[in-house]
Amino acid sequence: MSALKLWVSSSIVAVALVGGMAMSATAQQSGLVNVNTGSIAEGLAIDLDVDVSQIPITVQAPIGIAANVCNVAANVLAQAAQRGSAECDAQTTSTAFNRIVQRQISQ
Repeated sequence: MSALKLWVSSSIVAVALVGGMAMSATAQQSGLVNVNTGSIAEGLAIDLDVDVSQIPITVQAPIGIAANVCNVAANVLAQAAQRGSAECDAQTTSTAFNRIVQRQISQ
């Protein structure tokens, strides 16, 4: 095998390994939390200009967003997600959370 072919083959293997590790790390950090919207449903409906009946009871949100709207430490939710499932009750809303709710309504 020529030096160029060996270099190209080695580069492809290295990129595949690094890409696989990055995807694995992302998957471990991208846990979702079931966020209960009951206590903020009316405010969400106003923010999104929809009828309150359109607000889903539960929305899946990334840990960081869920921690923010539920006023819970992100590490607590991350540990719960690692054990199987995490959930919390929304206490407030945020622009990012509103986008998630809006996407779910639009589906």
